Amino acid sequence: MGRVVVLGFLAVVFSLKPASAAAVERSISTSRQFIVYGTNVTVRGAICDFGERTKRELLTLLGQRDGWTTPIVVNAQFAQANLPELPRLSVALGQTGFGLKLQLDLVIDSEVSRPEIRHELLRALVLEMMYRGHPTIPAGTAYTSPPDWLLDGVPAEHSDLSRDRVTTILALPVAARNVLPLEKFLAQRPQLLEGPGQVLYRAYSFALVDLLSHEADGPGRLARFVADLPASSNDPLADLRLHFPGLFDLERAEETWQKQVARLATDQPYQLMSSAETERVLREKLRFKISERCVEKSFELTEFPVFLKFKSTTKVLRSLVHDLTALSIRANPIYAPTIAEYAEVTALLLRGKTSRVARRLERLETSRQAVGAQMQEIDDYLNWFEATSLARPSGKFADYMKAAEREARSEQSRRDPISVYLDVLETQFDH
Repeated sequence: MGRVVVLGFLAVVFSLKPASAAAVERSISTSRQFIVYGTNVTVRGAICDFGERTKRELLTLLGQRDGWTTPIVVNAQFAQANLPELPRLSVALGQTGFGLKLQLDLVIDSEVSRPEIRHELLRALVLEMMYRGHPTIPAGTAYTSPPDWLLDGVPAEHSDLSRDRVTTILALPVAARNVLPLEKFLAQRPQLLEGPGQVLYRAYSFALVDLLSHEADGPGRLARFVADLPASSNDPLADLRLHFPGLFDLERAEETWQKQVARLATDQPYQLMSSAETERVLREKLRFKISERCVEKSFELTEFPVFLKFKSTTKVLRSLVHDLTALSIRANPIYAPTIAEYAEVTALLLRGKTSRVARRLERLETSRQAVGAQMQEIDDYLNWFEATSLARPSGKFADYMKAAEREARSEQSRRDPISVYLDVLETQFDH
C-alpha cells in the first residue's frame, strides 16, 4: 500500500561516521526517541518538542502507550548554496546489522513548512510502529511506506487545517454532489496533485481517519491496521475492509463514505446541540457492538453483567468513555451532569467495578426521561408563544410612552416665547 521505500543501505555504510562527527552537536527529546543533529541548540530543541507533540497526537489517535524500540535520527541543517541538490525532507529506513535505523533528513529554509515536517515526522513514527516487530529484516528489503491519507488525517491540536476549515472545504464537493468515491480517493497520490487538490486530499484524509477512529474500538483497530501494513495488499479498500468490516462491507462502503463526508461538510463543531439532538446522540452512544469469536452483538450499557464477560469489552468501554467526554463538550448544557455520570459509570465498568452500577444506571434513565419531558414542555410553550405573539405593537401603551418622552426632554426645553408657543401647539396636535 502507498509508495514503497526501497533502501539498499549496507551495514557498513550505516556504521560509518564522518570525520567531523565528534564536532557535531546533538539534542535528545524527552522520550529519547528523537536524536537531532546539526543546526543550533534552539532549533534542535524546537524539533525535539515538535516531534514529541506529534507523537502524542498519534498515540492519542491509536489509543496506544509509548513503546518505541527504534530511535529516530533527525539530521537537520540549514540550506547551503553549494549543496542545492539536497532533498528538503526525506525519511530513510534501513538495516544496520544490529537492528533497524530510521533517519529523517531535514533542510531548513524559507520554503519548508510546518505541515510538511509534521507529515514526515508522522511517516517516521508510523514506520517505527510498523516494523517494531521485524528488527531482523535483511538489508535491501523493500519497505512499505504508510498511506498518505493516514499521515494527513491524524488530528493536530494546532493545525493549519482545523475542523471548521475541513467543514468549509468539504462543503464544496458535497454541494456540487461531486464527492470523490472512496476507492478513487485511496488510489490518489497527493504528491502529484496541485495546491487546491492537495488541500482537498487532506480534508478527505481527515474525514476518513475521523470515521475510522469513531468506529467501535476504532483506535484499537487503527493500531492493528498500522501493525499489519508491512503485509498489506495492493488493494487499499480490501485492507480497510479487513480491519473495519462493519464500515466497509461490499454493499455499504461507498454509502458510509458519502455520509461521512456529508456529515463533516455540515458539521458545526462550535455550536451546541439541541436537547433532542443530544438525547439522540447519547442514545446511540449507549448502544454499542462487541465482537466475540467473530460474532458481533449489540448491547445497552445496562446489560453490563453479560458483556463484561467478553475479552474485547475493555477496548469498547475505553472508546465509549472517550466518546462521552467528546459529546459533553457540544451537548446541551442541561445534559452535562447526566453525560458526566455516564462516563464515570463506564470508567467503573472498565475497571471491573459493578457495585451499585445497576441502580445508578436506572436513576440516570429516569433522570433522562424527566429532562426530556421538561424540555418538551419548554419547546411546546415556546412554540405556543411564537404562534400567538402579535405581529405588531398593540398601541395600548402609546400614551404612556409619549408622556414619558415629553417628561424626559422637558428639562432641556427652551423657555423663550416662541418655544413655549411651539410646545403648546405640539401638545394640542398630540391630543
